[in-house]
Amino acid sequence: MSTAANGNDNKKFKGDVRGPSVPSRVLHIRKLPSDITETEVIGLGLPFGDVTNLLMLKAKNQAFLEMNSEEAAQNMVGYYSTVMPIIRHQPVFVQFSNHKELKTDNSPNQERAQAALRALSTSHVDTTVAAPSSVLRVVVDNLAYPVTLDALCQIFSKFGTVLRIIVFTKNSQFQALLQYPDGASAQAAKLSLDGQNIYNSCCTLRISFSKLTSLNVKYNNEKSRDFTRPDLPSGDSQPAIEHPAMAAAFSKEPRLGAAGPRRECDRQEPVDEKSLTFPALPGALSSLSLPGATRLGFPHIPTGHCVLLVTNLNPEVSQLPQRVYGDVMRVKILFNNKENALVQMSDRTQAQLAMSHLNGYRLYGRNVRITLSKHTSVQLPREGHEDQGLTKNYSNSPLHRFKKPGSKNYSNIFPPSATLHLSNIPPSVSEEDLKMLFSSSGAVVKAFKFFQKDHKMALIQMSSVEEAIESLMEFHNHDLGENHHLRVSFSKSSI
Repeated sequence: MSTAANGNDNKKFKGDVRGPSVPSRVLHIRKLPSDITETEVIGLGLPFGDVTNLLMLKAKNQAFLEMNSEEAAQNMVGYYSTVMPIIRHQPVFVQFSNHKELKTDNSPNQERAQAALRALSTSHVDTTVAAPSSVLRVVVDNLAYPVTLDALCQIFSKFGTVLRIIVFTKNSQFQALLQYPDGASAQAAKLSLDGQNIYNSCCTLRISFSKLTSLNVKYNNEKSRDFTRPDLPSGDSQPAIEHPAMAAAFSKEPRLGAAGPRRECDRQEPVDEKSLTFPALPGALSSLSLPGATRLGFPHIPTGHCVLLVTNLNPEVSQLPQRVYGDVMRVKILFNNKENALVQMSDRTQAQLAMSHLNGYRLYGRNVRITLSKHTSVQLPREGHEDQGLTKNYSNSPLHRFKKPGSKNYSNIFPPSATLHLSNIPPSVSEEDLKMLFSSSGAVVKAFKFFQKDHKMALIQMSSVEEAIESLMEFHNHDLGENHHLRVSFSKSSI
């Protein structure tokens, strides 16, 4: 079979019925609804990167989607292997194609596909244009069902780390202010979520940039939360509006539209999980109906639940990169399946951060899956009972980064990236020393830069995100001598 899929062989083409294990930029999408549109198929891929080509085989309910990179395609397949997309109540299957590229012709079908690609490419976030603010104002129209602070966090975490949220009611409308660490995340969230429904035909998100540049949260409760300050008191469940500018903003910012008239279907009844829609995929142009609450990408973590189930691990891996997002208390490798592990974080906020940032990333050749465990704690072996060293207690580990309440480490949490931030470097260690250290595991160092004013810190760029994750696990806390242990974290910067 040719390594290129052609647009002029629709009648004879049989598709990749059994997807290969070898990654490819081209993805084979099966079981599509007969009335599927080009825009909907492209929308499946946009959350993960640029879509460079599309081949529609509507007669066979199939399509081929070409991504701009193999990494983007891997992320897409990894995500949809745990969160199956459902379009018009029909499950859709996404897998790697045997083809390495798409070659399309000038048939009417392909002209429509190319037109859709051109139209959607212009709606992508322009990262060269600075967003007005990193704070978003969110109004929920037609509030048929309750929307909580945690639900908003689940939805908006798809686009970056949510630092702070305040929810309130103004003019009989449920509203929220939500802060990201940067304007790019806010811009991506606004572009993708504005106008989307949280539930079918109701709870519509109306999003604008706030005039505020930062939120000042006093209490952590169901009305307000500062994820960088887990030490804050619960208060009296009132949102903290300390700064006069914030109070003024509530009255000055334009109203984004009144709630629509309540219909018979909008009665306050228990939500049927099968009817849930969720704009869980950044850039998706239509809500994908997902078959259950656990399909919402990052499920709400109840109070007291801080144990994660990590699956699809390489059995040779003896540690995990969760420490970047919180303090790991206990780890248990499952006896009957050593590709799975239970990881207990210090609290549910840290569990949420680890799950939202690490789920789906590639680690030692495998895409790791992270979900909420049904267990509320990891049990240590009873005294006198050995478990072959599969359970470890890290409660007193010196590697904990978040022990101190309000630790500044919370404000330096970023998604995995190819660039790592190094700190606590002694004066005697040179650029060459650090390059050799990070190359010693077989990884490729692409760039390095000391901070101009502080040579205790540096940036080092690896050849891929996977290599960066593995290097962080390998060299965080590495002894550099002179009583200096290297500190390694992900960086939002590039070299």
